Amino acid sequence: MNGIKKWTRRFMMSVLFSAALLTTFQSFSGVKAMSIVSIIFSGNGQDEEAENTFHDHEMKPIGPALKFINRIARHKLQLSSSEAAAGTPQKLEEAFDWSKYPKKTVVATGYTAGYESTGKNPDHPAYGITYSGVKVKRDLFSTVAADLNVFPIGTILFVPGYGYGVVADKGGAIKGNELDLYYDTVDDVYNQWGKQTLDVYIVEIGDGTLTEQDLLKLNENESMQVFRQQYIKTERK
Repeated sequence: MNGIKKWTRRFMMSVLFSAALLTTFQSFSGVKAMSIVSIIFSGNGQDEEAENTFHDHEMKPIGPALKFINRIARHKLQLSSSEAAAGTPQKLEEAFDWSKYPKKTVVATGYTAGYESTGKNPDHPAYGITYSGVKVKRDLFSTVAADLNVFPIGTILFVPGYGYGVVADKGGAIKGNELDLYYDTVDDVYNQWGKQTLDVYIVEIGDGTLTEQDLLKLNENESMQVFRQQYIKTERK
């Protein structure tokens, strides 16, 4: 009898200790204890969540996409950092399993904010301002133009060879499965892109809005800085 009581006390102490650890982890990370348990016992909870997130094409704000990018990037960060230290930095194309994302074949053309693309000169009051109201930007998450009936404002795409594109603009000549990818200069357009037909991956369907703060959050997301620094270094060469 004493042995049973002793074992019961030990078991209860183990349960309480485990609960305390989970509670402490939750307070620091914001991850629910039940989520941790479900992931541990399901084995592939994250993959299932990712697939469900990107195969229901509901209209959603950038917030959920930012959280998802942060989550999937975090577990890649250690690997990417170690590879970078070894002199073989991992590229975005290699970092994630893009086959799990919905994709669409598009004709993508490079464009600038200049007269040759928009008919506006630098002294025009709307020079460099997209339809969404944000300024054009070339970064890890760049502003791109699309047919808004296909890709609403705020849609986040991954374009191999270009990076992430956030739909911020439209154009009278853009119809159907076409994209205009923003570059700072005409030379950049010709040297780095031109015009290509390729598959792009849909990270998040937009809700029709985009703000400067949205772009800032995406580009300054801590988990993505390894990739951003690689990108910035490449673009400045």
